[in-house]
Amino acid sequence: MRVIRAEILGLCFGVRDALRVISAVSEPERTTILGELVHNPLVLAEIGRIGFRSAAERDRERVPQTPNVLITAHGISDRRRASLQAAGKRLIDTTCPLVSRVHQVAQRLARDGYHILLIGHAGHVEVEGIVEDLESFDVISTPEDVTTYSQVKLGVISQSTTPETLADEVRRAAVALNPQADIRYVDTICHPTKEHQRAIDRLLDQVSNVVVVGGRNSNNTRELVRRCRERDAMVQHVESASEIDRTWFDGMETVGLTAGTSTLDATIDEVHEVLSGIESTPRLLRRGGF
Repeated sequence: MRVIRAEILGLCFGVRDALRVISAVSEPERTTILGELVHNPLVLAEIGRIGFRSAAERDRERVPQTPNVLITAHGISDRRRASLQAAGKRLIDTTCPLVSRVHQVAQRLARDGYHILLIGHAGHVEVEGIVEDLESFDVISTPEDVTTYSQVKLGVISQSTTPETLADEVRRAAVALNPQADIRYVDTICHPTKEHQRAIDRLLDQVSNVVVVGGRNSNNTRELVRRCRERDAMVQHVESASEIDRTWFDGMETVGLTAGTSTLDATIDEVHEVLSGIESTPRLLRRGGF
């Protein structure tokens, strides 16, 4: 079977940097990772194997017992950072710089008196880290969440992995429902997210069935799956090559391949190899036709 890869897929620079930092930690057993380094079960299993401790994301408020604390690529609030430092912890910071930018924009708008409308998933670790430093905010998941606000200044920003179309729809809804407000929109969607989303759109111009590789709790990976479904494409979401069922591709000659920003190159290559090895037999013959 022929495999067509998206022009841009897999690890973003922020995740690559985080993996590079963690590989250089000399005492993993003395280091606790706050939450999941990346939303990739294969990476997390390897991190645990070499001795790192992990604090569940729901327990992020607790102070770990280890002397070293690693901040994931998703970042944490300044309040949380200060609390850890006050407890004497040595911080190893792998926060993606593009996530840090969202924090900085949010705080700048807050200082200027804006009520923040943060487009993203409530409860997501990145979103929680941003809003923990804000006094006046709402988390917006859909355009329908937008309402008429009492505040006269509204600052609209996004979780870094937000779809561009969603951000635009929320911005327009905010303007329509708050015509008297001073609305300031700042685009905080990260460039790798945009590139991955645009690349899957171009891929869907060539294929009608796609395999998306990445963690099931990865926001940007789920977005790639959603975009396939929006285009009425057949889509299979897998975390590794071992999950592939050859019967999914019965009668198919071509399949598209893409992956989320926390998916390892080796995992993508393994999936590609398995897909390429599937025989492109016409559906009638495969079922014993003649």
